[in-house]
Amino acid sequence: MTQDQQDVLQAILDMTSSFQRKDIARVMASYEGQATVVFEPDAPIADAATIEQMFTGMSALDPTFDYPAGHEVIVNGDIAIHLSPWVMSAQDADGQPISGGGLSVAVLRRQADGSWKMVIDNPHSGRLLASD
Repeated sequence: MTQDQQDVLQAILDMTSSFQRKDIARVMASYEGQATVVFEPDAPIADAATIEQMFTGMSALDPTFDYPAGHEVIVNGDIAIHLSPWVMSAQDADGQPISGGGLSVAVLRRQADGSWKMVIDNPHSGRLLASD
């Protein structure tokens, strides 16, 4: 991996780690101010306050995430795309196990300080591969 690819991957892993620690301020710092996140298929959200509320609510489940198949990172200048299958495990309010997974596709942009922030985050891209 090039240094840019490593930096993009680290931005994704830092966001995931922050979310698992319930550090929502750090999660939000992983995104540009006008970012779009797809928490549910076909329902993109571009409002930062709503995105923060969604992450806060989801963090109450104490989710853990893994990327069992690895990561693909493609960089072209100041734009990058990160692709990775993911799995999640958590517990609902009654202590019952919850699991999920999908294909994450995230578009990132290099910032003026050299860091990478997400512009578009769609963890549900894999649904397009599902057959009827």
